[in-house]
Amino acid sequence: MFVDKAKIYIKAGDGGDGAVSFRREKYVPSGGPDGGDGGEGGSVAFEVDEGMRTLMDFKYERKFVATSGEKGKKKNMRGKNGEMLVIKVPPGTVIKDFETGRVAADMRQGQRELLLGGGGGKGNSRFASSTRQNPRFATPGRKCKGRFVTLELKSIADVGLIGFPNVGKSTLLAASTSAKPKIAGYHFTTLKPNLGVVGISDFSFVMADIPGLIEGASEGAGLGHDFLRHIERTRMLIHVVDASCVEGRDIVDDYEAIRAELINYSDELLERPEIVAANKMDIEGADENVKKLEKHLKSKGVEVFPISAAIGEGTKELMQRAAAVLKELPIPEPIVEDGMIEEWALERDAKEYEVYRQDGVFFVDGTIVQEILARTNPDDPDSLRHFQKLLKDFGIIKTLRREGAKTGDTVCLEGMEFDFVD
Repeated sequence: MFVDKAKIYIKAGDGGDGAVSFRREKYVPSGGPDGGDGGEGGSVAFEVDEGMRTLMDFKYERKFVATSGEKGKKKNMRGKNGEMLVIKVPPGTVIKDFETGRVAADMRQGQRELLLGGGGGKGNSRFASSTRQNPRFATPGRKCKGRFVTLELKSIADVGLIGFPNVGKSTLLAASTSAKPKIAGYHFTTLKPNLGVVGISDFSFVMADIPGLIEGASEGAGLGHDFLRHIERTRMLIHVVDASCVEGRDIVDDYEAIRAELINYSDELLERPEIVAANKMDIEGADENVKKLEKHLKSKGVEVFPISAAIGEGTKELMQRAAAVLKELPIPEPIVEDGMIEEWALERDAKEYEVYRQDGVFFVDGTIVQEILARTNPDDPDSLRHFQKLLKDFGIIKTLRREGAKTGDTVCLEGMEFDFVD
């Protein structure tokens, strides 16, 4: 079975909770708090594995959760960070947000980090001050949101071999490259793309034998979109037809039927450069059929190369012509990504803050609080007024009020204490 689309669940690791601990040692009269911070949660990343050809692995494993950070420990020891979870995918895998269908990443090479792990909580040693020498609380680690993503495999190849089943595409790939696709004398022998490298002098290119089409594929019949999805990434097409017509088919009708399916699926495929390979020329009657096809295609400017892939006849000339066409074509651009990774990171960090109460003190933690404090000079009255405005604009004052804060209560922002004034 060929699997080129999968839905999986991914989740970054949660941050470890901060520890509540007090130093207890002989001959140390006042040890004080020594609870350490929690570890960072592990992130989730995708990485291209050149040896993978399908998404078959995701048929059996659909849930991927990175390890969480460990809890903080005594003696101000930080918890161990969670390990990054790396998910291997074939080259050409497009990762989309399941809910919106927007593209998160186009995996061609390298590694892309998608979900960041949660930050670790603060241990109680962080909250010690001259007025609160023995805080008996710590903060929890940040919890991460899981999400479903869709993986779509679109083969990356310079040349795609297209045509009806059993016209000899696999045989042509085997004759022109070192690839060893399974070949047999019945329909649908190829259920997944096979890739091979063609070498012409000092130039080489990747050629894919893509699963065979049938009429109605653009509406989902047969392998349908599973086939057509792979053609989108090719720079040019070699359209293989059976010149022998031993099954009583018409060579022109076969050619036009395949073209119709491509056009119905995507107008862009109409503009893709195409060469026709008239295969099985070693069978009697093939010459007349090729002449008929050449006459039909003359006005369209489509070249026809008579070949016999089984005995290697004409394949070298066909590959040389394909190389010449490719040299004139631009390198295709990656699929445009929709900024989902950045949005997921912002969702995790940018404007989040958390308000909670411990021992009568209101704590406000989060990245936005760090940003506000970084812009504030506590010795400058104008800066402090701006500080108050930012707290109000981001809704922090309103949240504190909703949580029960009243004038005179102590508010701690990232370790700095202020008196709440309503």
